[in-house]
Amino acid sequence: MAALKVCCTCCLKGDILNDSHAEIVAKRSFQRYLLHQMGLAVSHQQCSIFIPGTETGKWKLKPNIIFVFFSSHTPCGDASIIPISEPENQLCKPVTGDDAAGQSAKCGSNHDHLGPEDKRKSEKMASNHIIKRMRTDDDGCFSVITEDLAVQQISVKREDDTNPKSCQCSAEMQTANKETGLGGPKVVDVYRTGAKCVPGELGDARVPGVGYHCVGLLRVKPGRGDRTCSMSCSDKLARWNVLGCQGALLMHFLQYPVYLSAIVVGKCPYSQEAMRRAIIERCQHISFLPDGFLTQEVKLLQSDLRFEHSRQAIQEVQTNSKTKLVPCSAAISWSAVPEQPLDVTSDGFRQGTTKKRIGSHQSRSKICKVELFHTFQKLVTSISQEDLPDTLRMKTLETYWDYKKAALNYQEAWKVLRSQALLGWVKNAKEYLHFT
Repeated sequence: MAALKVCCTCCLKGDILNDSHAEIVAKRSFQRYLLHQMGLAVSHQQCSIFIPGTETGKWKLKPNIIFVFFSSHTPCGDASIIPISEPENQLCKPVTGDDAAGQSAKCGSNHDHLGPEDKRKSEKMASNHIIKRMRTDDDGCFSVITEDLAVQQISVKREDDTNPKSCQCSAEMQTANKETGLGGPKVVDVYRTGAKCVPGELGDARVPGVGYHCVGLLRVKPGRGDRTCSMSCSDKLARWNVLGCQGALLMHFLQYPVYLSAIVVGKCPYSQEAMRRAIIERCQHISFLPDGFLTQEVKLLQSDLRFEHSRQAIQEVQTNSKTKLVPCSAAISWSAVPEQPLDVTSDGFRQGTTKKRIGSHQSRSKICKVELFHTFQKLVTSISQEDLPDTLRMKTLETYWDYKKAALNYQEAWKVLRSQALLGWVKNAKEYLHFT
């Protein structure tokens, strides 16, 4: 799995698959399936999963149809900040005060590899507890994991009123090596996530041990090189849990969002508390959502099935190997559609694309923005004006952004969610959405 940042004219045309993490590839493939099913519905074929709703041009799922999301690994970002107890057979050794730079030890997965600059910063932070950050919540608090596996609110005091980008972390951040209950295992560290805090918000403390990360924060995808603009999978799952998985375009035709009934994670480092915090609790308090939208109590489950090609599985087999494991830049997607169900991309383009063909129709993944948009446009043109929903009837809409913006209830729900829970969400510049 890989997150990509590619700067070219293709980004402006929606031609490239910018986020190749498995969760995002699966969701886009699911949207492709939903578009196909909607096409069956509007052509009045009984095999569709949709039935007519109560409004003109609107559809809803047939009764008793549910969708379960399976991921072989914990989503990157907040859900991957998992407490490590002392008896665990750890992928990462505990970070102690002896690690002067506050850097993590070599990890099997989901952790930061600090460069020299970061090491110096971490060393300074660990020694004087001064953490440079962009801003805190309105109440001046942020969260860290404590040894009882709960999320603890830690007070933050501004260094001075003239510099809102600086704050001081209280000593409560580190109450290391307390036991959880009577005779319970000690929580000695947390699994690292490589996902970086979004610009303009509070950042990680990076102090040794359980206080290394601050939890509940929005993050962008991990990756080598420049910071990406793609939000972490934990953040995107939290968004889908309120807005649905169908996206803005399909919401034109749907009476209700399409929600997941359950999220199942394979055998890997996992914490029910972290998953619930990241996907449900961060958005649970929001109010005044438009009709049909809600904060889902999605079921969060773990399977005992392990992906045989995961980093952890490979490392256990190659215990003595010094070969560095690097994420693959390819992504394989499959969707239950009749035409070209299988789609393989590499570095955001269809596998086999040469430099000369970048930007051509042949270079596109079937799940990139422009391809999904064209499928949606075909759906719209196949329906007579009187049978279209109100948001599309007699409207002059041209670009991808025009159609997204016209999905009024979806945009209102997203505005409420962003303003009340996901304030620091990194939004795409509009010029990246004005393609046809």
